Amino acid sequence: MPEGDTVWLAARRMNTALAGATLRRGELRVPQLAAVDLTGATVTEVVPRGKHMLTRLADGRTLRTHFRMDGSWHIYRPGRPWKGGPGHSIRAVLASDEWECVGYRLHDMRIVPTSAEDELVGHLGPDVLGPDWDLDEALRRLRAHPDEQIGVAVLDQRNLAGIGNLYKVEALFLTGVNPWARVADVPDLGGLVTRARTLMLANRDHPAQSTTGETRHGQDHWVAGRKGRPCRRCRTPILLGDQGPDLQERITWWCPSCQATPAPVDPRARTGEPGTEARRARHP
Repeated sequence: MPEGDTVWLAARRMNTALAGATLRRGELRVPQLAAVDLTGATVTEVVPRGKHMLTRLADGRTLRTHFRMDGSWHIYRPGRPWKGGPGHSIRAVLASDEWECVGYRLHDMRIVPTSAEDELVGHLGPDVLGPDWDLDEALRRLRAHPDEQIGVAVLDQRNLAGIGNLYKVEALFLTGVNPWARVADVPDLGGLVTRARTLMLANRDHPAQSTTGETRHGQDHWVAGRKGRPCRRCRTPILLGDQGPDLQERITWWCPSCQATPAPVDPRARTGEPGTEARRARHP
């Protein structure tokens, strides 16, 4: 699933393409919005909010889209072929005279008055990559649930918005925190959150996501996607397990040696390969 830095980059590119432009084509191909035609509307800006994208219009409306696991926006010059997927997966087309922005497999699409955006994103915590970032507020929200497993808490977008599974497992490894440790038992909660934010800031300007400084495939992450392979620090085999409430489980990689923070063992922790990609994450 796209993480906050992926949404941030997509919003920046969309904003560059559409901000100030009048739409010559504005189609929303989902049943609940099928009768809405945005043709003629002027885009004022496109901004990210956690993992949500908000396209604001000059007439006082906002279009919210969410990528979830498989959504994406692709930008083309007029007349160029659209290659983001089969035609039936297109959910939105926002086109100006200079650019055509095509949304594939988008989710949670809604249009609300811009003044009512809080109905859509007001529940989110401070945005890790946003201008409103507030570390103290994020820590306050995390500490309000001291018995929550830290690996679950940092994915809860109500605590802080934007962190996904990749940055969760990588930040936990780099700070030596066991994913199943209670929030109250994390020795430096601020350091953990700051490390995740630093990783996201380092990756937000380009599509590739590296947490090691290496960009070669297989060398770009510390633990994500490395089940059974030796830890880059201590050579202990990396473990993999499921973590989170029923029906909301997320796969978690960790090193049992480097991340030996005392923590109860979750019965769902296991070493089998679930067949799920590394970037799966929670999406309130």
